[in-house]
Amino acid sequence: MDSEKVIKRDGEYVLHTYNRNPIVLEKGHGLRAAGPEGQQYLDFTSGIGVNSLGYCDLDWAEAVSEQAHKLQHTSNLYYTAPCGKLAKKLCKRTGMSKVFFGNSGAEANEGAIKAARKYSVDHYRKDRTTVITLVNSFHGRTIATLTATGQEVFHNYFGPFNEGFLYAPAGDIEALEELVDRTTCAVMLELIQGEGGVMALDPDYVQAVRKLCDEKDLVLIVDEAGEVVENILYIFAKSFKVCFEVISQSFRVGEYICQAKSRNIIKANTFGLKYIR
Repeated sequence: MDSEKVIKRDGEYVLHTYNRNPIVLEKGHGLRAAGPEGQQYLDFTSGIGVNSLGYCDLDWAEAVSEQAHKLQHTSNLYYTAPCGKLAKKLCKRTGMSKVFFGNSGAEANEGAIKAARKYSVDHYRKDRTTVITLVNSFHGRTIATLTATGQEVFHNYFGPFNEGFLYAPAGDIEALEELVDRTTCAVMLELIQGEGGVMALDPDYVQAVRKLCDEKDLVLIVDEAGEVVENILYIFAKSFKVCFEVISQSFRVGEYICQAKSRNIIKANTFGLKYIR
């Protein structure tokens, strides 16, 4: 493999949604990645928050290979053991009740938004559907999750954007309280904002948001895609109604995890799901 040829072919045939560095990666192990001519690189971004175990962890690679030789894909019409095993482990580790699996962070966030809105429609009114997110947040690149993202730079080109989203300054509980009204169904936040800068929310503010959601019976959605820091989940998730994180290590898997209160909101045929690999 030749770096120059790889870059040229990529430029000709691949739609560049990102500006790439002129670096070609061929293989990797642990912290280091290697180029075709023997270049060595240290990846300080973990593949943008994906390779949580580093490159090609041996145990992970063997587990993937073993499963690929058994069953690489099936539909949602049948049971498979790995699905239930992973869901059980996630619920036991987080104190939550049930898991929705998807193929990306954006899909999991959309699932959480749907669940929050259905909870409000089922228990209150059809117009109780507004989701409040935070300024400088980032929640995905679908139309709905772009709208949920609290940055105007992402609200260009692709309109009209969805209604039903409002934005409060991070850390300002009074501003959030002023936005909550009879149409509000959920508050959605990242415990660490990553796209608007690496900014952690103050724990006292998070607890105040939790209290507000309890008082108003709002669903609190915690978007942890890309954070890959489970400690945050341990601290707060037991009181959250809906929680989301990405567990991937190179194979994209998104999910949201919900509490007992909202575990029965989504039933068969409420909303479907594209296949999971």
